[in-house]
Parts: sequence; C-alpha cells; structure tokens
Amino acid sequence: MTQEERWLARYNEVMEFMAANHRNPSRHRIEDHDMLNWIKVNRKKMNAGELKPERVSLFKQLLALSEMYKRKNQYQ
Repeated sequence: MTQEERWLARYNEVMEFMAANHRNPSRHRIEDHDMLNWIKVNRKKMNAGELKPERVSLFKQLLALSEMYKRKNQYQ
C-alpha cells in the first residue's frame, strides 16, 4: 500500500465517520483519537504549505463538512 493509498483510506474513513455520525471526531472518545490526530496533522501541513496540491482540495472539502458539524454558540 503506497502512501497515497493510505492517505486516501484515512480520508475516506474520516468522511464516512462524519457522514454516518453527523459530528466531528471527539477528543473525549478514545476511538476517535486517530481520526482527530490525522485531521490536526493535515491541517498543520496545509497551513504550512507542505500538503500536496492534489490533497489540498480534498482536505478543504473535509474541513467544510467539519465546519458544518462544528458546535455553535446558541446565544449569538
């Protein structure tokens, strides 16, 4: 399995999780930690400009979905 295949497998795993559970991976649930850490590492790489260009567009789609499930302040 190449590095690109592993990245896509992890990407698909996170996307399926978010679509099925209608929430982001939680830092409080042990079973979600791998997905959360993967998102955090790739967000840091993207902000630093180290993420491959073909991965940036896919990752931005994931971040858009993540933003949709983000907790919002009910008083604003």
